[in-house]
Amino acid sequence: MEINQGTEVRKKGALQGILEQGRFAVTAEAGPPRGARPEVMAHKASILKGFVDACNVTDNQTSVVRMCSLAASSILLDHGIEPVMQMVCRDRNRIAAQSDALGAYSLGINNLLCLSGDHQSFGDHPMAKGVFDIDSIQLLAMIDRMQTEGRFSGGDEVQGRPALFLGAAANPFADPFRIRVPRLAKKAAAGARFIQTQCVFDVPRFEEWMQGVRERGLHEKLFILAGITPIKSLKMARYMASKVPGMSVPQELLDRLKGVEKKKRKTEGIKIAVETIQKMMEIPGVSGVHIMAIEWEEAVPKIVEGAGLVPRPSGRA
Repeated sequence: MEINQGTEVRKKGALQGILEQGRFAVTAEAGPPRGARPEVMAHKASILKGFVDACNVTDNQTSVVRMCSLAASSILLDHGIEPVMQMVCRDRNRIAAQSDALGAYSLGINNLLCLSGDHQSFGDHPMAKGVFDIDSIQLLAMIDRMQTEGRFSGGDEVQGRPALFLGAAANPFADPFRIRVPRLAKKAAAGARFIQTQCVFDVPRFEEWMQGVRERGLHEKLFILAGITPIKSLKMARYMASKVPGMSVPQELLDRLKGVEKKKRKTEGIKIAVETIQKMMEIPGVSGVHIMAIEWEEAVPKIVEGAGLVPRPSGRA
């Protein structure tokens, strides 16, 4: 029996299909549990199903030990949710990264988001040794080469290429602002096809970044998904404004939450998220939104419905 050594012929994932059809995409985020409890991912899938085109599965986010993103992605897939598997460079050398990419594709996972990862000193194992063999741009380029050239980073032939839809993250608000668009261009050149951004609260600043993206023609090479985070409380908003590097939270947003009764601030946070999505839909070059309702998946259906983005289209051919 002859074995095909090239790229397996497989239908594109829903997320890739929707973006390539020019439809406005919606992704969300589901963090794996801090234990061997597959029912946690199954429950999150039951909340999100029908409201998102794909769901990010974080990879030991904030450097805290959790179920691996590969297994959690597979569980989501089993429950009818297309995963976007995240992969960080903190915990893998190039051998492990290539191995996990092959494993993910072989299990039916279509989307891979390449990240550097939070430093281990921020998590629950500060004594751990970080790997950081390569960075996120090098990770993109390495996996793209596996797919397009059929070669591992060591030069050997890939005997059955994956065809993953590669993504990366971008922060339009970090300093220095002048390098944000050039850095995005490097990720496009390395093989990224879609981008999920940092949370957007400062819409004028995001619009300025998008202008630079369009001037470089990057909106024609990349699908930009704007990050949306519903705010649960004034305390959360103040923390993001003062403690999270590369985050821009305007004072008027803080004042708006302060002017609302404490028990109504979650509702106001959802309302702000809906309004932000509606603004994103008007910005040329924005292809969708990525909703990061951290451990608050129940907010996602309300936000998506409020923004008029249901029912979700099918991206399948």
